[in-house]
Amino acid sequence: MSQPLLAISPIDGRYAHVTQALEKICSEFGLNKYRVEVEVKWFIHLSKQDKITEVPALDDDAENFLNSIVENFSLEDAIAIKKIEQTTNHDVKAVEYFLKQKFIGNDALTPLNEFIHFACTSEDINNLAYALMLKEALSQVTLPQLKSIKKHLTQLAHDNAQIAMLSRTHGQTASPTTLGKEFANIVHRLSKQISQLENINIEGKINGATGNFNAHIAAYPDIDWSILSQRFVESLGLTANTYTTQIEPHDGIAELMHTLSRANTILLDSCRDIWGYISLDYFKQKTTAGEVGSSTMPHKVNPIDFENSEGNLGLANALANHLAQKLPVSRWQRDLTDSTVLRNLGCVFAYSLIAYCSFTKGLNKLLVNNESIHNDLEQHWEVLGEALQTVMRRYDVDEPYEKLKALTRGKSIDQNSLATFIDDLDIPDTVKIGLKKLTPHSYTGLAEQLAKAIR
Repeated sequence: MSQPLLAISPIDGRYAHVTQALEKICSEFGLNKYRVEVEVKWFIHLSKQDKITEVPALDDDAENFLNSIVENFSLEDAIAIKKIEQTTNHDVKAVEYFLKQKFIGNDALTPLNEFIHFACTSEDINNLAYALMLKEALSQVTLPQLKSIKKHLTQLAHDNAQIAMLSRTHGQTASPTTLGKEFANIVHRLSKQISQLENINIEGKINGATGNFNAHIAAYPDIDWSILSQRFVESLGLTANTYTTQIEPHDGIAELMHTLSRANTILLDSCRDIWGYISLDYFKQKTTAGEVGSSTMPHKVNPIDFENSEGNLGLANALANHLAQKLPVSRWQRDLTDSTVLRNLGCVFAYSLIAYCSFTKGLNKLLVNNESIHNDLEQHWEVLGEALQTVMRRYDVDEPYEKLKALTRGKSIDQNSLATFIDDLDIPDTVKIGLKKLTPHSYTGLAEQLAKAIR
């Protein structure tokens, strides 16, 4: 896109500078690059089979030439494929013809050009190309970004492990926690999804028009095509799927989309919580010279990075969930509805990437407002009611919950009123002393230790 202002999608317009890392992976350039890789490597794979005598073992020069087509695939090559497609009106056939043109003038390869795309249906090439695309987008862009966010949140958990803060369950005051522990909760949740993303099996197949090796067996009945196919798919770093129709059924892509969606949902939830804490003045935000928060209210420093992240995470998940629901569904041995939908896989990664970058930018702006957090705790001594009634239960005080409910529910409680209540309890004096030492600032249980332990 020569002019981002003319882009229909903000992925390639407003946020093009953010999504640049995905350009050569998830674009049509990327798809054709992976198609070329699959076609070339399948050709080389066939050349290594003794029973396919019509394709002799390639010498080093021929194999190096083939590998160079993949390694040096350029924008000019992608444009050449698109020009061929204008005639063929078929994208995968255009790749085949592109490679046949590349063979011209190579004495070793020109006689073998009919073994390009040998026994393949277009979906054999496409499913593997998309699988390679997903593998690279996940390993080179998405996972590094998620791990970077996790590292940043882990540091925030450790740095703020001791800062007691008021909890709010149902939006109401609740037993205190620490700021670091709340960051640790996000880290723990995110870690599980990162681990699952790292261990997702991205599947592929190369077994013909309806998944039964019909043409393969017709041409070479003595070859074990199931094993040959499996080894080829695995050589690409993918997991072979033996049982398919014309298409690989995309269950693995659905699993990936669901897992990525869960990771994104955790971050979306975190965006909303941090937004809320900024609203409560628990966080200030670093200001940037020249930046404007409102067109009419000059004092404002809006939490725009978390709002941007939340919005783009929602878009990513909307697409991811549609892909997960649609792609595993195909009429009989195949229909074409998956083809147009698959072209949007890159959008999931792109909207996610935009969101991750905004989330990180927002985290970098956060400044803990210790005074506000401290004052909020100081105004809510009623949160110690949980501790008192639980200790009262231990010492068999009659109706402890009800007594504390009468004392605290809907009322303003301070240190003195709690001390008076404690003095009247029929419990050991040493226990009374311990209870009167409790404050909303110290009543955080194991929050500090849990925050420091997160990795």
